[in-house]
Amino acid sequence: MQQREGGRLVVFGWHNVEPTWYFAPRRGSGPHGLTQQLRLLRTFANVLPLESALADLTAGRPLPPRAVALTFDDGYRDNLTVAGPILRDLGLPATCFLVPGLLSRTTRAWWEELAHAVANATANEIVWKQQKYPLRTTAERRATLSPLAQALKDRDRTSREAAVDEVVELLAPRRRYHVDETFMDWDEAARLRDYMTIGSHSLHHAILAQEDDDAQTADLCSARAQLQDGLGVEAPVLAYPNGSASDYGTGTFEAAHRAGHSHAVTTRPGVNRATTPRYEVRRIMMNPERGAVELTKILRDAVAGGR
Repeated sequence: MQQREGGRLVVFGWHNVEPTWYFAPRRGSGPHGLTQQLRLLRTFANVLPLESALADLTAGRPLPPRAVALTFDDGYRDNLTVAGPILRDLGLPATCFLVPGLLSRTTRAWWEELAHAVANATANEIVWKQQKYPLRTTAERRATLSPLAQALKDRDRTSREAAVDEVVELLAPRRRYHVDETFMDWDEAARLRDYMTIGSHSLHHAILAQEDDDAQTADLCSARAQLQDGLGVEAPVLAYPNGSASDYGTGTFEAAHRAGHSHAVTTRPGVNRATTPRYEVRRIMMNPERGAVELTKILRDAVAGGR
């Protein structure tokens, strides 16, 4: 039976599958965890292509019960080597949001660079912006990463680049991180099209609300144009970097519209309806270690009405 008011759509999002410097290994993570999640969704939900599902939802056209869409952010290489084959084997559609700057190696994955520097620091403690960060034990390093990352995240792109340089120099890691370790390049992104459709995740992975309106427009327009030229895709849907309510604003909506995006997804959890603003699509972010019980509850809440 079709749901009223055009139905509901739950959008799920992942980043990496395998552990990275920033996303530490946890019990149940990795390919097995992702496979179990996707099998459950295939069994108990109707997995739809994101782009067409959003178009139908916005137009008020009915969706099947328990409609869900699957997404991946950033362009981690394991989206191609691990997630892609799993999706293909299960016959499930998904969208991957790519950062052209990372594909071109002109943008830093600063969060991974920071996590690598913390894990490999030769310093026992650093002081940055009058704050002490102890690094003597593994536990101290883990505890240090989160506040450091947050302090760097709350900056515009230019000041963040300088701050990352300062912090990494203080940490004095045994070796430097390079984006090649973790992220796809353009050739790999072209192969990804065999498994997923492509969306934009901005040009530089800047926190858009920290940039002025002109910079946001330039970033999003350039990102979509590069994906169109480099991969021959339309990239109609945008995923905001970080994606919480404070990471975008009305200027971001206008920039997304000028770039030609039909919709934009956030990382704010919830269930989408026909009345959901097209540039504030709710999305439930997942990790491969979140188990069947938790995922089943999410689906049950969505069917019951959700938020």
